[in-house]
Amino acid sequence: MIAIVDYGLGNLSSVAGVVERLGHEPRVTSDPDELAAAEKLILPGVGAFGDGMANLRRLELVEPLSRLVLEQGKPILGICLGAQLMAGESEEFGRHEGMGWIDARVIRIETGDPSLRVPHVGWNDVVHKRPSVLFRNIPPDALFYFVHSYHIRCADEKRIAGETLYGIPIAAVIEQGNVYATQFHPEKSQRHGLTLLGNFLAAG
Repeated sequence: MIAIVDYGLGNLSSVAGVVERLGHEPRVTSDPDELAAAEKLILPGVGAFGDGMANLRRLELVEPLSRLVLEQGKPILGICLGAQLMAGESEEFGRHEGMGWIDARVIRIETGDPSLRVPHVGWNDVVHKRPSVLFRNIPPDALFYFVHSYHIRCADEKRIAGETLYGIPIAAVIEQGNVYATQFHPEKSQRHGLTLLGNFLAAG
């Protein structure tokens, strides 16, 4: 069973539908017992960082998730806002503390190019910075779908497996042990997004 963390933000049904299409059993849940029983976790999300963390705290999910991920090593994939919540802090609408699983900050996209609008919305290629299980059978010129105004800046760039360029380099794929994160939406990225999600679900 693949648990999709329900904290009130994100296109949960779309992610669940893709997981099921890939031959796995999805369970949309905020129940810590179900999360613990899952083979893997997916933390999706759409919206503001502060709201996301407030919802996780209100549902008393921060400690159970951190225990599963950091202590038990359960694989987890964060998507868009879900990826950002794994960082230590965010500057979106003030300073907010994150889960702290990745040594990183979430900062606003400052492209330096007035022709590049923020939010960054649309298809961009992702350059493979280092090998990752997520990239299996995905060509280096594959396009993925982004929707975001803030991005993750890692303290250690070796954590960045894939990068996109939108005026500035943006971490698109982060891999740190059992923690995986994509700034783009694989569930909206057609064939290559399905392949990437399938790679996560199949990874040992």
